[in-house]
Amino acid sequence: MEINNRVAIGMSGGVDSSVAAYLLKKEGFDVIGLTMKVWVDHEAKAFDSDKSCCSLRATQDAKKVAEMLGVPHYTVDFSEVFYDKIVNYFINEYLKGRTPNPCVLCNRQIKFGELLEKAFELGAYYIATGHYVRKDYDEKTKRYLLKKGIDSSKDQSYVLYRLTQKQLEHALFPLGNYKKEEIRALAEELKLPVAKKPESQEICFIPDNDYSGFIKRQVKDEIKPGEFRDVHGKFLGYHKGIIHYTIGQRRGLGLSSDRPLYVVDIDVKNNVVVVGHQEDVWGEELISSNNNFISIEKLKREMKVTAKIRYTAKEEEAIIKPYEEDKVLVKFLKPQRAITPGQSVVFYDKDVVVGGGIIEKKVR
Repeated sequence: MEINNRVAIGMSGGVDSSVAAYLLKKEGFDVIGLTMKVWVDHEAKAFDSDKSCCSLRATQDAKKVAEMLGVPHYTVDFSEVFYDKIVNYFINEYLKGRTPNPCVLCNRQIKFGELLEKAFELGAYYIATGHYVRKDYDEKTKRYLLKKGIDSSKDQSYVLYRLTQKQLEHALFPLGNYKKEEIRALAEELKLPVAKKPESQEICFIPDNDYSGFIKRQVKDEIKPGEFRDVHGKFLGYHKGIIHYTIGQRRGLGLSSDRPLYVVDIDVKNNVVVVGHQEDVWGEELISSNNNFISIEKLKREMKVTAKIRYTAKEEEAIIKPYEEDKVLVKFLKPQRAITPGQSVVFYDKDVVVGGGIIEKKVR
């Protein structure tokens, strides 16, 4: 594909993507605004929220900004593929006793997958987003690199670790060298209608954060109560269904004990939620699968990195090494709280994303 200066930017109707569109136009790019429609009729209310990045209101806001900036704007309907690839994944992971991060999958398959293909159809070479990350190219390895944004409090490299080399080649991240307050101030200076709009929440299709309620509406009668047992197998009571629990959870268990109890494991096969005490929640080693590497083609030997086991976690020193086929064994130098199957573990070399994978299980 011949390189040109046409860029399609994913406009969510928020401050970040709106200012990103302005910055691209200011740099001389031929900018096209694209807003994804991902809501579906039977859950329309879930998407009609001021806190959702993909809501009905978000589309209207994006159109207003695009018109103000003099940028052509299109709405693309990804509702079917979004439900099939992202929402179903989210539901099925919870039914398996895992706690997924659907944003990670959405970024690879929808924003830099389906939306990138749409950008190509419109004659664009690049797809841009309002993520706070940076992109670079390593002449030595001939690989595109994903780097943290300079605003450490807003860095979003964790949710983009699954991007491929092709996706990174065609990606632009205009906000990577800015701090959030600078972007907000610029939006107010430009008098953008979304300048004071609140931050979008993490999962766009569940704005009320009622994950279990959302899942129950989708799967109807598949949620079955089961037993609570302690780490020694002792029966403690009954739970409402495994979708209501995640590793490290303390609240909402409904169990009485002389010491606080936490969820430490979910046994899907036997429909048992295992609980223990604070010390049972910590672990040092995990196995990740479905790994994706960016700065290297493949993990061939042991490597020292820093790593984090969830978006909000702090990076900690770790050693990663190949394990069985394409899996990775991750050993942290310090114990980590609530290593959760289904979440992602992401590896860093300073500010460069090495790669990451889906946590399969805690080893010890």
